[in-house]
Amino acid sequence: MSIRTKQLDLYPETLLDEADETEIVEGASARFWWAIYTKSRQEKALARNLLAYQIPFYLPLVEKTTYYGNRPILSRLPIFSNYVFMHASQDERVVSLTTNRVSRTLRVSDPDALRRDLIHLHHLIASGAPLTVESRWMPGQRVRIKRGPLAGLEGTILDRRGQTRLLVSVDFLQQGASVAVDDFLLEPISHGARKGPGAIEV
Repeated sequence: MSIRTKQLDLYPETLLDEADETEIVEGASARFWWAIYTKSRQEKALARNLLAYQIPFYLPLVEKTTYYGNRPILSRLPIFSNYVFMHASQDERVVSLTTNRVSRTLRVSDPDALRRDLIHLHHLIASGAPLTVESRWMPGQRVRIKRGPLAGLEGTILDRRGQTRLLVSVDFLQQGASVAVDDFLLEPISHGARKGPGAIEV
């Protein structure tokens, strides 16, 4: 499979496909989800190393424009500072430590929930909506997106700075990324509905 330069965020490309069930569940080669906490500013460098070793990973990146004088510079920055999500065996985890870019590794206790969160986050990034990084998510009225590219996703109302915002959270990290959404795209959900692990907050 050819690897595009821009495809630094996800390997392999099918890792977050909703129908993809590639996890090996037995033996020494069993793969697990890990949250890798990197040394400062080492997320992309670690992703390059994992790519070279062909170890599956996801590094959520968003585009950000900065200016040097009048010249715009477009960068792709990690949504979660110091975190890379790796789908790896114990032996591959040890390989990741040899890069000297890892501060610690945390094995995810609920991999299905994390994977659903990452799928939702990946879809939101792919929609091209301008994102704002959020450090935590807050309770409120449960809603569902009625139409548009994010139709069907559920969440909770979060009113910030006079805007209604949509927050996709990764429960494992208690963090997420938010995007402004128009009220007319939302519909209420009954209070009895269960909050899913891939919660989206608005």
